[in-house]
Amino acid sequence: MAKLTIEGGESFDVAESKRLVRALVEDAGVDQLHACGGKGRCTTCKVEMVEGEPDKMTKAEATVLSERGLEGIRLSCQMLCDRDMTVRVVSRLEGSGRSDAGGAVADEIEPAPVEWVDRG
Repeated sequence: MAKLTIEGGESFDVAESKRLVRALVEDAGVDQLHACGGKGRCTTCKVEMVEGEPDKMTKAEATVLSERGLEGIRLSCQMLCDRDMTVRVVSRLEGSGRSDAGGAVADEIEPAPVEWVDRG
């Protein structure tokens, strides 16, 4: 089990290798946005890592962050809870003006095939 801590809030035990976006919604009860359904395209699932940031990211995440010029954030739909981590949730349904947080998110990271790259 990995421990997921929401900055300024509670900690939750999460099944190891569960997608972070699913852990935020299902285990922590956070209204985390994921408009594209967890496919690494829209960046609405962004979080800031406080502690425990993984050393690698998916090629899909690296590409979309680079294309949009985004730094200092990660996409929760492209991360696995494979270690203890603390996150700052920055993209929530509340206050977004959206009618829902997003479509269903698959158990496995999408899009396939998943390619891992060193971050930075």
